[in-house]
Amino acid sequence: MYEGPVQDLIDELGKLPGIGPKSAQRIAFHLLSVEPPDIDRLQNALQRVRDGVQFCVVCGTVSDKEMCRICSDSRRDRTMICVVEEPKDVQAVERTREFKGRYHVLGGALDPLSGIGPDQLRIRELLARIGNQDDGVDVSEVIIATDPNTEGEATATYLVRMLRDFPGLTVTRLASGLPMGGDLEFADELTLGRALSGRRTM
Repeated sequence: MYEGPVQDLIDELGKLPGIGPKSAQRIAFHLLSVEPPDIDRLQNALQRVRDGVQFCVVCGTVSDKEMCRICSDSRRDRTMICVVEEPKDVQAVERTREFKGRYHVLGGALDPLSGIGPDQLRIRELLARIGNQDDGVDVSEVIIATDPNTEGEATATYLVRMLRDFPGLTVTRLASGLPMGGDLEFADELTLGRALSGRRTM
């Protein structure tokens, strides 16, 4: 235990995801050794995040304007919506350069044990987007890109149930399977089973 502000800083850093006590201590002592302008830049960045970041009124991702750059881009395909759990997932899909449609951020996944049900997620907004047409254009496909874990699968199943009554709407799920460069012998049964069921003609 350190005294005063140093321990307070370590405690606050330790609350961040992925940062344990040792990492928090290392970061705190790094910050003690840097020049004051570096601390000022970090402080200003945190202040701007707190005061300037908002969520897109259409898709729910983080933005510095009322509507994010993807939703305001008229070149994006408005007939396709990719549903993800968090804003960071939008960037993951964008890095592939394969998807040209728009997004919908749920703000998490269904997790009844943690008290997260459908009302805590942006599911109602998704249904409204599809029902009211997205900018006057009919949505023809919803791609469910939730995480391939228990909560993500539960969320995907729930969404499929909610979306199946929309006429002419195709609901798809991201394929999951073997990573490039991986060996079959090291794949778990669930991953290998998914890869088999999602196989495609070559």
